[in-house]
Amino acid sequence: MYNGGYKKYISLLLFTAPAFILYAIFLLIPTVGGMYYSFTDWNGLNRNYDFIGLANFTEALREDPDFMNSLWFTLKYVLFMIILQNGIALLLAVLIESRTKSKGFFRTIFFMPNMISTIISAFMWTFVFSQVLPQLAERFAILFLDQSWLGDPQYSFYSILTVSLWNGVGYMMIIYLAALQGVPQSLKEAALIDGASPLQTLHSVVLPMITHAVTICFFLTLNGAFKVFEVVYGLTGGGPGRATQVITMNIYEEAFSNNFRYGYASAKSVILFVIVLIFTLIQITVMKKREVEA
Repeated sequence: MYNGGYKKYISLLLFTAPAFILYAIFLLIPTVGGMYYSFTDWNGLNRNYDFIGLANFTEALREDPDFMNSLWFTLKYVLFMIILQNGIALLLAVLIESRTKSKGFFRTIFFMPNMISTIISAFMWTFVFSQVLPQLAERFAILFLDQSWLGDPQYSFYSILTVSLWNGVGYMMIIYLAALQGVPQSLKEAALIDGASPLQTLHSVVLPMITHAVTICFFLTLNGAFKVFEVVYGLTGGGPGRATQVITMNIYEEAFSNNFRYGYASAKSVILFVIVLIFTLIQITVMKKREVEA
Protein backbone atom coordinates (compact mmCIF):
# COMPACT_ATOMS: atom_id res chain seq x y z
CA MET A 1 0.00 0.00 0.00
CA TYR A 2 2.76 2.40 1.01
CA ASN A 3 4.87 1.47 -2.01
CA GLY A 4 1.89 1.87 -4.32
CA GLY A 5 1.14 5.36 -2.98
CA TYR A 6 4.83 6.27 -3.21
CA LYS A 7 4.99 5.18 -6.85
CA LYS A 8 1.82 7.14 -7.58
CA TYR A 9 3.35 10.38 -6.27
CA ILE A 10 6.59 9.70 -8.17
CA SER A 11 4.68 9.20 -11.42
CA LEU A 12 2.68 12.40 -10.84
CA LEU A 13 5.91 14.27 -10.15
CA LEU A 14 7.49 12.96 -13.35
CA PHE A 15 4.45 14.01 -15.39
CA THR A 16 4.42 17.55 -13.96
CA ALA A 17 8.22 18.00 -13.90
CA PRO A 18 8.63 19.20 -17.54
CA ALA A 19 5.93 21.86 -17.16
CA PHE A 20 7.28 22.95 -13.77
CA ILE A 21 10.85 23.20 -15.10
CA LEU A 22 9.71 25.41 -18.00
CA TYR A 23 7.59 27.47 -15.59
CA ALA A 24 10.57 27.95 -13.30
CA ILE A 25 12.97 28.85 -16.13
CA PHE A 26 10.71 31.35 -17.88
CA LEU A 27 8.77 32.82 -14.95
CA LEU A 28 9.98 32.03 -11.43
CA ILE A 29 13.72 32.60 -11.97
CA PRO A 30 13.24 35.87 -13.96
CA THR A 31 10.80 37.08 -11.30
CA VAL A 32 13.24 36.45 -8.46
CA GLY A 33 16.05 37.97 -10.54
CA GLY A 34 13.97 41.07 -11.25
CA MET A 35 13.27 41.49 -7.52
CA TYR A 36 16.99 41.27 -6.80
CA TYR A 37 17.93 43.77 -9.51
CA SER A 38 15.34 46.23 -8.18
CA PHE A 39 17.77 46.90 -5.32
CA THR A 40 20.65 47.70 -7.69
CA ASP A 41 21.63 50.31 -10.27
CA TRP A 42 22.09 47.70 -13.03
CA ASN A 43 21.75 49.07 -16.57
CA GLY A 44 20.99 45.73 -18.24
CA LEU A 45 24.41 45.35 -19.89
CA ASN A 46 27.23 46.08 -17.48
CA ARG A 47 28.32 43.17 -15.31
CA ASN A 48 29.39 45.60 -12.62
CA TYR A 49 26.60 47.21 -10.62
CA ASP A 50 26.07 48.45 -7.09
CA PHE A 51 23.57 47.43 -4.46
CA ILE A 52 21.68 50.62 -3.56
CA GLY A 53 18.97 49.28 -1.26
CA LEU A 54 15.60 51.04 -1.39
CA ALA A 55 16.84 54.04 -3.40
CA ASN A 56 14.96 52.95 -6.55
CA PHE A 57 11.70 52.54 -4.65
CA THR A 58 12.13 55.89 -2.91
CA GLU A 59 12.78 57.63 -6.22
CA ALA A 60 9.77 56.02 -7.88
CA LEU A 61 7.31 56.88 -5.11
CA ARG A 62 8.64 60.32 -4.14
CA GLU A 63 10.59 61.83 -7.02
CA ASP A 64 8.99 60.48 -10.20
CA PRO A 65 5.76 62.35 -11.05
CA ASP A 66 5.45 60.53 -14.39
CA PHE A 67 5.35 57.18 -12.60
CA MET A 68 2.73 58.38 -10.10
CA ASN A 69 0.61 59.88 -12.89
CA SER A 70 0.77 56.60 -14.81
CA LEU A 71 -0.21 54.75 -11.63
CA TRP A 72 -3.29 56.94 -11.08
CA PHE A 73 -4.26 56.63 -14.75
CA THR A 74 -3.95 52.84 -14.50
CA LEU A 75 -6.10 52.73 -11.36
CA LYS A 76 -8.76 54.78 -13.15
CA TYR A 77 -8.62 52.39 -16.11
CA VAL A 78 -8.86 49.34 -13.80
CA LEU A 79 -11.94 50.74 -12.04
CA PHE A 80 -13.77 51.43 -15.31
CA MET A 81 -12.82 48.03 -16.73
CA ILE A 82 -13.99 46.06 -13.70
CA ILE A 83 -17.39 47.73 -13.70
CA LEU A 84 -18.04 48.02 -17.44
CA GLN A 85 -16.48 44.79 -18.70
CA ASN A 86 -18.27 42.59 -16.16
CA GLY A 87 -21.53 44.54 -16.37
CA ILE A 88 -21.70 44.36 -20.17
CA ALA A 89 -20.53 40.73 -20.27
CA LEU A 90 -23.15 39.66 -17.73
CA LEU A 91 -25.89 41.58 -19.56
CA LEU A 92 -24.98 39.96 -22.88
CA ALA A 93 -24.84 36.52 -21.24
CA VAL A 94 -28.30 36.95 -19.73
CA LEU A 95 -29.78 38.20 -23.01
CA ILE A 96 -28.23 35.37 -25.03
CA GLU A 97 -29.22 32.71 -22.50
CA SER A 98 -32.83 33.92 -22.57
CA ARG A 99 -33.07 33.33 -26.31
CA THR A 100 -34.50 30.07 -27.62
CA LYS A 101 -32.84 30.36 -31.03
CA SER A 102 -29.59 31.73 -32.46
CA LYS A 103 -27.62 31.32 -29.22
CA GLY A 104 -24.63 29.93 -31.07
CA PHE A 105 -24.67 32.78 -33.58
CA PHE A 106 -24.63 35.52 -30.93
CA ARG A 107 -22.01 33.71 -28.84
CA THR A 108 -19.76 33.58 -31.89
CA ILE A 109 -20.36 37.21 -32.89
CA PHE A 110 -19.56 38.63 -29.47
CA PHE A 111 -16.60 36.31 -28.84
CA MET A 112 -14.93 36.90 -32.22
CA PRO A 113 -13.07 40.12 -31.20
CA ASN A 114 -11.29 38.12 -28.52
CA MET A 115 -9.77 35.93 -31.24
CA ILE A 116 -7.99 38.93 -32.78
CA SER A 117 -4.61 39.96 -31.41
CA THR A 118 -4.91 42.96 -29.08
CA ILE A 119 -2.26 44.97 -30.91
CA ILE A 120 -3.94 44.28 -34.26
CA SER A 121 -7.26 45.39 -32.77
CA ALA A 122 -5.59 48.61 -31.62
CA PHE A 123 -4.27 49.31 -35.12
CA MET A 124 -7.69 48.58 -36.63
CA TRP A 125 -9.41 50.97 -34.23
CA THR A 126 -6.75 53.61 -34.86
CA PHE A 127 -7.97 53.69 -38.46
CA VAL A 128 -11.59 53.85 -37.26
CA PHE A 129 -10.95 56.74 -34.87
CA SER A 130 -8.74 58.74 -37.23
CA GLN A 131 -10.42 58.09 -40.61
CA VAL A 132 -13.85 56.45 -40.37
CA LEU A 133 -15.50 58.50 -37.61
CA PRO A 134 -14.50 61.91 -39.10
CA GLN A 135 -15.87 60.80 -42.48
CA LEU A 136 -19.15 59.68 -40.89
CA ALA A 137 -19.38 62.98 -39.04
CA GLU A 138 -18.87 64.92 -42.27
CA ARG A 139 -21.29 62.93 -44.41
CA PHE A 140 -24.12 62.47 -41.91
CA ALA A 141 -23.65 65.68 -39.89
CA ILE A 142 -23.08 63.77 -36.65
CA LEU A 143 -20.92 66.40 -35.00
CA PHE A 144 -20.21 64.31 -31.91
CA LEU A 145 -18.14 61.88 -33.97
CA ASP A 146 -15.84 64.63 -35.21
CA GLN A 147 -13.47 64.62 -32.23
CA SER A 148 -9.77 64.08 -31.76
CA TRP A 149 -10.34 60.64 -30.27
CA LEU A 150 -6.64 59.81 -29.97
CA GLY A 151 -5.05 63.26 -29.72
CA ASP A 152 -7.21 64.85 -27.03
CA PRO A 153 -6.66 63.59 -23.45
CA GLN A 154 -10.35 64.20 -22.76
CA TYR A 155 -11.37 61.57 -25.32
CA SER A 156 -8.33 59.30 -25.65
CA PHE A 157 -9.10 57.53 -22.35
CA TYR A 158 -12.55 56.57 -23.64
CA SER A 159 -11.03 55.41 -26.93
CA ILE A 160 -8.71 53.09 -25.01
CA LEU A 161 -11.62 51.90 -22.90
CA THR A 162 -13.78 51.23 -25.97
CA VAL A 163 -11.15 49.05 -27.66
CA SER A 164 -10.39 47.18 -24.43
CA LEU A 165 -14.06 46.40 -23.89
CA TRP A 166 -14.58 45.40 -27.51
CA ASN A 167 -11.67 43.00 -27.22
CA GLY A 168 -12.37 41.54 -23.77
CA VAL A 169 -16.10 41.46 -23.10
CA GLY A 170 -16.68 38.33 -25.20
CA TYR A 171 -14.34 36.20 -23.10
CA MET A 172 -16.06 37.18 -19.85
CA MET A 173 -19.44 36.63 -21.51
CA ILE A 174 -18.56 32.99 -22.23
CA ILE A 175 -17.68 32.43 -18.55
CA TYR A 176 -20.96 33.98 -17.43
CA LEU A 177 -22.87 31.92 -20.01
CA ALA A 178 -21.35 28.71 -18.66
CA ALA A 179 -22.37 29.70 -15.14
CA LEU A 180 -25.91 30.66 -16.19
CA GLN A 181 -26.41 27.29 -17.83
CA GLY A 182 -25.79 25.70 -14.42
CA VAL A 183 -28.69 27.57 -12.77
CA PRO A 184 -31.69 25.20 -12.49
CA GLN A 185 -34.57 26.36 -14.64
CA SER A 186 -37.02 25.21 -11.94
CA LEU A 187 -35.74 27.87 -9.52
CA LYS A 188 -36.25 30.67 -12.04
CA GLU A 189 -39.73 29.37 -12.88
CA ALA A 190 -40.62 29.17 -9.16
CA ALA A 191 -39.54 32.79 -8.67
CA LEU A 192 -41.67 33.93 -11.60
CA ILE A 193 -44.68 31.99 -10.25
CA ASP A 194 -44.20 33.71 -6.88
CA GLY A 195 -44.54 37.04 -8.66
CA ALA A 196 -40.90 38.05 -9.00
CA SER A 197 -40.02 40.22 -11.97
CA PRO A 198 -37.21 39.16 -14.33
CA LEU A 199 -34.94 41.75 -12.68
CA GLN A 200 -35.77 40.46 -9.19
CA THR A 201 -35.17 36.88 -10.36
CA LEU A 202 -31.78 37.88 -11.71
CA HIS A 203 -30.82 39.68 -8.49
CA SER A 204 -32.19 37.23 -5.93
CA VAL A 205 -31.94 33.84 -7.67
CA VAL A 206 -29.46 33.90 -10.54
CA LEU A 207 -26.66 36.14 -9.24
CA PRO A 208 -26.21 34.30 -5.91
CA MET A 209 -25.81 31.04 -7.84
CA ILE A 210 -23.15 32.36 -10.22
CA THR A 211 -21.03 34.17 -7.63
CA HIS A 212 -18.13 31.81 -8.39
CA ALA A 213 -18.16 33.01 -12.02
CA VAL A 214 -18.25 36.63 -10.85
CA THR A 215 -15.19 35.95 -8.70
CA ILE A 216 -13.29 34.46 -11.63
CA CYS A 217 -14.25 37.27 -14.03
CA PHE A 218 -13.36 39.99 -11.52
CA PHE A 219 -10.00 38.30 -10.94
CA LEU A 220 -9.23 38.05 -14.66
CA THR A 221 -10.36 41.62 -15.34
CA LEU A 222 -8.38 43.03 -12.42
CA ASN A 223 -5.13 41.35 -13.43
CA GLY A 224 -5.55 42.06 -17.14
CA ALA A 225 -6.39 45.73 -16.57
CA PHE A 226 -3.35 46.34 -14.37
CA LYS A 227 -1.09 44.78 -17.01
CA VAL A 228 -2.62 46.59 -20.01
CA PHE A 229 -0.02 47.60 -22.59
CA GLU A 230 -0.83 46.68 -26.19
CA VAL A 231 -4.05 48.70 -26.46
CA VAL A 232 -2.44 51.89 -25.19
CA TYR A 233 0.74 51.31 -27.21
CA GLY A 234 -1.21 50.74 -30.43
CA LEU A 235 -3.71 53.59 -30.02
CA THR A 236 -1.92 56.51 -28.38
CA GLY A 237 1.59 55.35 -27.46
CA GLY A 238 0.93 56.88 -24.06
CA GLY A 239 0.21 60.31 -25.53
CA PRO A 240 -0.64 63.00 -26.11
CA GLY A 241 2.44 63.76 -24.07
CA ARG A 242 2.11 61.21 -21.29
CA ALA A 243 -1.58 61.76 -20.64
CA THR A 244 -2.54 58.12 -21.32
CA GLN A 245 0.63 56.41 -20.15
CA VAL A 246 -0.15 53.30 -18.11
CA ILE A 247 2.23 51.88 -15.51
CA THR A 248 3.46 49.05 -17.76
CA MET A 249 4.35 51.55 -20.48
CA ASN A 250 6.19 53.70 -17.94
CA ILE A 251 8.22 50.65 -16.90
CA TYR A 252 8.96 49.82 -20.54
CA GLU A 253 10.08 53.38 -21.20
CA GLU A 254 12.35 53.34 -18.16
CA ALA A 255 14.03 50.11 -19.19
CA PHE A 256 14.47 50.72 -22.91
CA SER A 257 14.37 54.50 -23.44
CA ASN A 258 15.71 56.31 -20.40
CA ASN A 259 19.39 55.30 -20.32
CA PHE A 260 18.47 51.62 -19.88
CA ARG A 261 17.75 51.88 -16.15
CA TYR A 262 16.88 48.22 -15.71
CA GLY A 263 17.32 48.30 -11.93
CA TYR A 264 14.94 51.25 -11.61
CA ALA A 265 12.45 49.64 -14.02
CA SER A 266 12.63 46.42 -11.99
CA ALA A 267 11.78 48.38 -8.84
CA LYS A 268 8.71 49.81 -10.58
CA SER A 269 7.75 46.29 -11.64
CA VAL A 270 7.97 45.11 -8.04
CA ILE A 271 5.73 48.00 -6.97
CA LEU A 272 3.21 46.97 -9.64
CA PHE A 273 3.43 43.35 -8.45
CA VAL A 274 2.71 44.37 -4.85
CA ILE A 275 -0.24 46.56 -5.90
CA VAL A 276 -1.77 43.79 -8.02
CA LEU A 277 -1.21 41.27 -5.20
CA ILE A 278 -2.94 43.50 -2.64
CA PHE A 279 -5.93 44.25 -4.87
CA THR A 280 -6.23 40.58 -5.87
CA LEU A 281 -6.17 39.36 -2.26
CA ILE A 282 -8.82 41.92 -1.27
CA GLN A 283 -11.00 41.04 -4.24
CA ILE A 284 -10.77 37.28 -3.69
CA THR A 285 -11.41 37.62 0.06
CA VAL A 286 -14.50 39.79 -0.44
CA MET A 287 -15.91 37.64 -3.25
CA LYS A 288 -15.29 34.39 -1.40
CA LYS A 289 -17.26 35.74 1.58
CA ARG A 290 -20.13 36.57 -0.75
CA GLU A 291 -19.97 33.03 -2.18
CA VAL A 292 -20.27 31.58 1.31
CA GLU A 293 -23.17 33.91 2.20
CA ALA A 294 -24.93 33.00 -1.05
